[in-house]
Formats: sequence, C-alpha cells, structure tokens
Amino acid sequence: MSQPLMLPQGWEARWDAQSSAYIYIDQSTGQSQWELPTNPSYPTSHPSASPPPNPASAPANAAPSRHGRRQYPTAQIQQMYGSAYEAQPQVGQPQPLTAPGYPDQGGAQQPQFFTPGLGGADAQQPAVYGSQQAPYGGAPQQPAYGQPPAYGQQPVEQISNQFQQMNMGQKGGAAYGADQKQLHQIQTVNLIGMQPDVSALDSPPPPYLLPPNAAVTSSPHIQPHPSYQRCTLTSMPTTQSLLNKSKLPLALVMAPHRSYRESDGDEPVPVVEDAVIARCRRCRAYINPFVTFIEGGNRWKCCMCGLSNEVPQLFDWDQREGKPADRWARKELNHGVVEYIAPTEYMVRPPQPPVYAFVIDVSQPAIQSGMVAVAARTILESLDNIPNADNRTKITIIAVSTSLHFFSLPAGATEATMLVVSDLSDVFLPKPVDLLVNLTESRPAIESLLGRLSDMFQDSHVVGNALGSGLQAAHQLISKIGGKIVCLTASLPTMGEGALKARDDPKLLGTSKESSLLNAGSSFYKTFAIECSKQQVAVDMFLFSTTYTDVATLSCLPRYTAGQTYLYPGFNASRSEDAIKFATEFGKVLAMPMGLEAVIRVRATRGIRMSAFHGNFFIRSTDLLALPVVPMDQNYVIELQLEDDIKGSFVVLQTAVLHTTCYGERRIRVVTQAMPTTDSIAELYASADQVAIATYLTNKGVERSMSHHLDDARNLITNRLGEMLSVYKNQVTSAAGASAQLAVPDNLKLLPLLCCGLVKHVGLREGSSIPPDLRSYAQCLLTTLPCQSLVPYIHPRFYSLHNMPAEAGNMGEHGVTLPPALNLTSERLERHGLFLIEDGQNIFLWVGHEAVPRLIQDVFDLPSYGELTGGKYTLPVLDNPFSQRVNNIVAKTREMRRGVYRPHLYVVKSDAEPALRSWALSLLIEDRMDHMSSYAQYLTTVKNKVGQGVLS
Repeated sequence: MSQPLMLPQGWEARWDAQSSAYIYIDQSTGQSQWELPTNPSYPTSHPSASPPPNPASAPANAAPSRHGRRQYPTAQIQQMYGSAYEAQPQVGQPQPLTAPGYPDQGGAQQPQFFTPGLGGADAQQPAVYGSQQAPYGGAPQQPAYGQPPAYGQQPVEQISNQFQQMNMGQKGGAAYGADQKQLHQIQTVNLIGMQPDVSALDSPPPPYLLPPNAAVTSSPHIQPHPSYQRCTLTSMPTTQSLLNKSKLPLALVMAPHRSYRESDGDEPVPVVEDAVIARCRRCRAYINPFVTFIEGGNRWKCCMCGLSNEVPQLFDWDQREGKPADRWARKELNHGVVEYIAPTEYMVRPPQPPVYAFVIDVSQPAIQSGMVAVAARTILESLDNIPNADNRTKITIIAVSTSLHFFSLPAGATEATMLVVSDLSDVFLPKPVDLLVNLTESRPAIESLLGRLSDMFQDSHVVGNALGSGLQAAHQLISKIGGKIVCLTASLPTMGEGALKARDDPKLLGTSKESSLLNAGSSFYKTFAIECSKQQVAVDMFLFSTTYTDVATLSCLPRYTAGQTYLYPGFNASRSEDAIKFATEFGKVLAMPMGLEAVIRVRATRGIRMSAFHGNFFIRSTDLLALPVVPMDQNYVIELQLEDDIKGSFVVLQTAVLHTTCYGERRIRVVTQAMPTTDSIAELYASADQVAIATYLTNKGVERSMSHHLDDARNLITNRLGEMLSVYKNQVTSAAGASAQLAVPDNLKLLPLLCCGLVKHVGLREGSSIPPDLRSYAQCLLTTLPCQSLVPYIHPRFYSLHNMPAEAGNMGEHGVTLPPALNLTSERLERHGLFLIEDGQNIFLWVGHEAVPRLIQDVFDLPSYGELTGGKYTLPVLDNPFSQRVNNIVAKTREMRRGVYRPHLYVVKSDAEPALRSWALSLLIEDRMDHMSSYAQYLTTVKNKVGQGVLS
C-alpha cells in the first residue's frame, strides 16, 4: 500500500481503516474531505501523514495476549485521539487538530472516541470536549454570576491578555484556535452606596474552565458537586509568588461524607463493585477522568506525578456478565465522586461493627430537667433505626452521678441488673461480660432498662457528676473494637477524673482575657480524646444546662475524635418545644449511617502540598487525618501551598476517604477535582469563590480567637479582606491612589457582606454580655457546618410574610416556594407586618405591634395582638390558607438544609421582651448594633484599609 502524496501546506492525511482510504483534514478549520487537496490552507502547522496500518507486518509468532487483557490498536487509538493520547495538552504547545473548534467553528467535524471492547458502529462515541463541562448535577455550566461566556468574541484587552498567556513564542507555536485558553469574564462593581443582592448567595462558584481534552470522557459529572468539595479559587496560580502577590487564600473546603437527599436533586454516589482499583505506583493516586491512556491503552499516565502505570488486567472486563466491558463507561472515568468496595488488603482487621456507648448523667439536675426521660425514650424509639442491618451492632449504657452505674444485659434476659462502682479514681469494670452486648440478642433487656431508666433515679437528690470517670469506663468497654461514645450531661463535671470548676467570671467578658474562656480548662479531655482517637473511638457531646457547662473544655472530645457537640441551653422537657427539638436531633444522630475507622488523605499534582488543616479530626501524620467516625455533613478546610512552579495547563486535587460502613463493608470514597492553571492575577480574582473564601476566613478567625484575642480574630478577617481588595484595585483595575469607590470583582461582591456578618456573629463579635458557653458552641458550629448551612448561619435569611407573593408558601416544582429574601436591615420591618428571620439554628417570627386582628387570628388563632405571648412557640395549623402557607414556610425552613438541626421557633413582639427583641434584631447584620458598625460603616472601614494598602 503506497504512502500518501505530498500535501499542500496546512493539510494533514490520516488513514481511515473502515474505508481503507485516506481522509484529508484542513488543520486551520478541522474540516475533512475525501478528495486530494490542491490549495494550501492558512494559518498552518506542520503537515503530517500517518501511514496505513499493515496487518501483514505483525510477526507470525507473536505471543498470545494474557487472559482478561485485550490488545488495543495503538495506531487507530492515536488516529482517534491525536497526540493528546500520548501527553496532556500544555498551554501554548501544538494541540491535536482533532480537538473541536470553538463555537464559531460549528461546521468542523467532531472527533470520535475509540471504545475498547466494542466493535462496529458501537465503537464510537461523540466527543464534546470543546464545550464547558457541567459543574455538577449534569446541568450545563453557566457563566459566572450572569456574565457572558469568556470565549468567542472578547474585549481587546482580554484578547491581548490571552496571547500573553498562550506563550505564542514557543517553538512550534500553537495553531490558531487549537487551544485558546478560556478565561473568566471579570467585571468590577463599586460597593459603596450599592444595596447587596442577597439572592446571589445561592449562586454556584465560578466555573472550572478546563482546557479541551483535559478529561478522557465527555461526562458532565467529571467535577464534584461543590457540596462535596470546592476550592477558594477555581483557577490554580502557577507560582507561590503569584499567590502571595494576590493575597487570595488557597484552600479546599470539603464535606466528603455529604448526605444524600432526593429533595435536593442529589445523585447517589456511583459504587465500583468489581474490586478493580487502579492506583499510581508512585503517588498512590486513584485513576480518574483526568489521566491519559498511552501505549495503545495498555498503560495510563498519572495526572498528578506523570508516572506511567499498567492498566489492571480486569479493568476492561465485566465480571458480572463475564464479557468484555466498555472502558469509557467505567464509573471512575466518568464521575468526580466515586466509591470503591475495597478488597482485604485495605483492612488491618475485619470490619468493626457499629458500637454505641451511652454515658448518661443521672444527677438531680438531669432528672429534674427531664433530659434523662426524653433521652431514654428517644433511644428506645430509635432502636429500629440504629444501623444494624447485619445484626452486629453492640450497645452499652452507663449512668453517671457521684458513682458509676453499669447495667448487665445478658442475651435472652428480660430485665437488666444494675452494678454500682463508687471508686472514681481507679475505674474498673464490675463484670467482664454482658455490659457491652449485641443489640439484637439483648433487645428485651435493653428495652426494659430504657423504659424505666428515668424512674430508677427519680428520687435521687445527688448533685455531683463524675463524667470523666464515666467516659473512662466507656472507653475501657469499647476500646478493643472502637465505636462511638454518646455522652449526655446536664451539669458541670465536678468529681473524679476531669473534674471542672466554674470559671465563667463575668468580669472577663468583653476583655482581652475572654479568649481564655474559649480554651479548655483541663488537659484531661484533650489527652483522653487523643487516646480515644488511637483506639477508633469517637465522642458526641449533648450538653444541657441552665448554668455554666464549660462547653469550651468538653467540646475538646468531639474536636479531636471527629464527633460533634450539641448544646441545649436552659433545657426543660416540660416545654414541648425543648423536648421535640432534642428528641428530633438525637434521633437523627442515632439513625445516621456513619463511616467507621476512617482516614482522609488529600493528594495533588506535583508542586502542591497541604499546609494546614481545620476541622474535627486528629492529624496522625503530616497529611493523614484520623477519624474514628465520619459523620455526615461535617465540614473540613485544608490550606494549600505551592512548593514548585506548576507547568501543566491544569492541576488535579484528589481526596480519598478510607472507611468502614456501618454495614460491614470497607470502602474508599474518592473525590477528584481538576482546575485550570493561570499566571494572570486578574484571572485569579475572576475565579475566586466567595463562599469558600468566607468559610476559610471563618476557620482562621475562630483559630485566632482561641490562640490570641477576639479583637485579633475580627481584625484578621477585616485585614485579609482589605488586603485582597487593595491588590485588586492596584493590580487589576489599575486605579492608583485614593478613591471614593470600593472596587470588587462581581464574583466577590458579597464577600464583604459575609465578612461583616462574621465579625458581628455571636462566635466572634464584641460584647460583654455573651455567655462563654454560647460563644464556644457558636464557634463549634462555625468550624463544622457545611457551606450550605454556614452561609445562612453567618448571613441569616429574612422574609416578609404578610405581603408575600401568591406562590410563596405553596407547593411548586421544587417543593414549597419561599418568599424572596430581603436585605438584613430593620428598615424593611413594618409596624403592621409579619416577618421571618432564620439562621438555621433559630427561627424568629417578628410581629409588628400594629398587626391587624385578622392576621393574628389567621396565624396564631388569637383575637388580637395583645393576647399574643412571645418566646418559644408552636404554631397552630389552622383551617385557612394563610396559616397553611406560613406553616409550610416554617417546615421548609427546618428541613431545607443538610444536617440534624431542628431550629426553635420564637415569636417576637416588636414592643416587648427587650432581650428576645435584641436577639432577633442582632441577626439584621446590615444595621448598627451596640458598638458594632453597620454594613455601610464596615465598607468604609474596608475602603480605608484598601486606601492605606495602595498608598503603602
């Protein structure tokens, strides 16, 4: 078979095996034809021709292929993929002309996939790399914040910037249109005098504009949903000096064990069930959509370290059907979030069963408040919901007062036997067996105990609490297996190990010494927590008290063991609202499927390293996070640094969570995220994610408040914001000198509002009247809530109900329709109106004192405003449309976000209860409050810092 003729400039000949003829491709447009071209095409890159494959050239004595492995025709695969099959595309280097053109090249022929394992017409799949990848959920990716797409026709200065970034002077410069880098559209807005658009808080982050052919498949799911993982920047700076110059933070914000909610349109995490796990031999990264297959598909090149790895023999084999499989349909090549069922080599021991050790305070305050009765009833009602599909779940119950009360629950018995240990200094187990029992086998005895637990201590007048000793006993019981200690206490631990003293000195509040109250008052709990972590034991704390409980100290246990802290101030079960809130949240915690015995590691492209970690876990080594339990919807923040310059056109970040499910499977959840690189400071600002940056600043602020002072925490947040906007003004807008404007990129226009809300939040704000327990608990929430819940916790939602649109409160396409959100200012309040303010933890119904009797009657079933009482409230469901709409909105507010929390509902009368009124008004963060500035004044402060930064 003859070689092709010499071609005119700008044409390329490729052999088509199916038609046994050459196809000629115009390199400038991508169009193809069968006729031999005669005229040159401009612009051009060097013509090339691939000779036709010659089957006769194969040696007759070629060795047969190994079982389970198919040979891939390299020439044909290269023909389909071009040179991109051999190496990742680099900005400014020659790109394969099979890549589709930009949107103005609609007539270009699209390249086709070669699909191993399939033949004939089924062997081809259309490639759509030229289009933007959908960020999540399969929906097409929208341009950032309502801006037009950053490609096609662009302003002159952006085109000039692109030519600088494309390195056109490199040897063998890129063909025009082959790999023009997509940029985010940047638009500057002036915040001074502008009312913030709070509806934009729900907008997705700026898109990840990956280069064409970055992924091996065209799946819309190759990037994870932001609720799993998002980065403060959606473009990676190529150097640390550029990052330092920009003053922008670089950090990952993640909740890898995110809950699955059909109401949110969630897709279930794809599970790879064939135990074929392809990992890089050097960096141990998992195969993902951004690797490159080479050598005819027999090897793959790691997208992080560049090492060539062998494709596993069974990678292209369907073990269930016993036939060849379509490689390009594999879940790990099509999804940014996948879960593997791990083989035995990923286990150091057989999968542990779920274990629950309940340590319950039964002192007089706990009994009188009704905490013990509600807790026992909730556990009893949740026995069928506790994860126990394989009947392996174990349970133990320890009651704590001035002594430790163990309960023997032998299998088959119908009654429990109580064993009392009074020695608190040297805790021992009174019986070697029947204290930690199988839930299924000992169910009758457990039910009997829970039914009468509160009555057993009803006449107790003991006020002491040996909580530390009870925790040690629970640890002794479950440490050989691991599991979760669920601790419920209604008083300060005052006896035995870990005894605490009240240290809430009112004189320290509002002073520089207040930060000492936010740190642990005893080293016992941190030391004990670290010991628990080593033994795969987590601790959840449920704290109930009308007095000081030292949340700062007791929250050390969940912080280092991957647990969570829950606070119920002033709990009294005789109020149905208190009992329902606790029972609902406690029941959800018990029913929550949890990952056990987990470790988390983040890997990244060479040159990127993890530098700091924030969240509830214990750092076992430099980059390995140990979590005895992986709770759902808990947030973590990991700071990144660049050790070396980044050379490639994109980078990959991969989070792996190795855990045991509560159903006895060892699994690996892998979250893979790719980001384009840039050497432009303007592109960094255009790609910044305001929600992720606010989450990062929240964690840094809480960290600073505990190590320094609350003033330092607030200053850190405002100073970092000022530095960012100063660089933006000086380096991006080129507006030197003082200015009456505060210029920000459109995608960060709400970041100052979030920072204002953060410095005025109860966890960080100035004031001498905030109890230390409430401030410590707020800080626990600030550092663990996922972004979906953290944003309203910092910037509450505000709705007007008395004049809401007709569709609000009624069922719509996505459930109950909420009213439009208002700006958080009291200027929106009306004397005759009904308003709802909520932050995910509490809901306030504000009732104006001139509200008409008809409104009061329709909502509260009372004749007039004067008959209405403020405080915690349960809304009646009345037989009128307005009552039903208001109840629907309250119910939607309670269930719309991930997590176990059920907010209290408070009715706030505009002319009564000064304390409750002030609490509700403190959520209107755009107003001036006490010594704290309004949003407009905060912007002026930031503008002054920007001016100082420019002048310096």
